[in-house]
Amino acid sequence: MDLLRSVPIFAGMEPSRLKLIAFTADSIAYRKGQVMCRQGERGDSAYVLVAGEADVSIETGDGDFVVATLGSGDVVGEIAILCDTPRTATVTARTDVSALRVRKECFLQLLRQFPEIAAEVMRGLAERLTHMNQELVAARNRAAIAPDAED
Repeated sequence: MDLLRSVPIFAGMEPSRLKLIAFTADSIAYRKGQVMCRQGERGDSAYVLVAGEADVSIETGDGDFVVATLGSGDVVGEIAILCDTPRTATVTARTDVSALRVRKECFLQLLRQFPEIAAEVMRGLAERLTHMNQELVAARNRAAIAPDAED
């Protein structure tokens, strides 16, 4: 319960709701460098980072590209669950990570029952999308300048 209360998306919830989440989630630990979920895999759960940091990366022709670094309170793995698609990225523990694994059906039920959690998940997705858009613009700008540098 104290662990859940320390996670921002659950912080304001009443104790009875926290107990429900505690009974449905698994506490799991990852060592630095360990893959939490891999791009292309079937998404059967979402993860709430309780402690530590994790890198979110996508595979490119030039190797893996880190698109975000997540920390305590962040949710990851929700896209595959919400969209019923394979994982869109690989998540790797940047440091030792403590997380809560919430299985797909439980996660979807939590979102239906507790709109405040859904709002926090949407906020997190929007922040990541904004960051990725900024990275895309920066990459396009670098690509536009690079041919001029060769002249």
